[in-house]
Amino acid sequence: MGNELSLDLSQDIANPLTAIADQERAKLIPKNDFNAAGNEYSSVNKDALSDGDARGRGTGVFLDVYNDSAGDAIDIAERKNEIKINKFNSSKPYPNFQL
Repeated sequence: MGNELSLDLSQDIANPLTAIADQERAKLIPKNDFNAAGNEYSSVNKDALSDGDARGRGTGVFLDVYNDSAGDAIDIAERKNEIKINKFNSSKPYPNFQL
């Protein structure tokens, strides 16, 4: 094994480059707005629910996969767009074989 060097990369003296880096880091690291004090992230949080915005995708119901309102606004629009060209739907499921 090679020699291990212990490096101390902390900066004791303030300099302009460190000040700029600290400002940019504060802008780039997003703030987590979920907390246990009243906005805890769960399957029924307003940011997790599909309510027409671009954030949530769920319905809040366990394993609710056959729901037309699930997904964000883009998911719902794409689903409606795919239904136009897809001949199978909830009333005519795939495979639709005649027996």
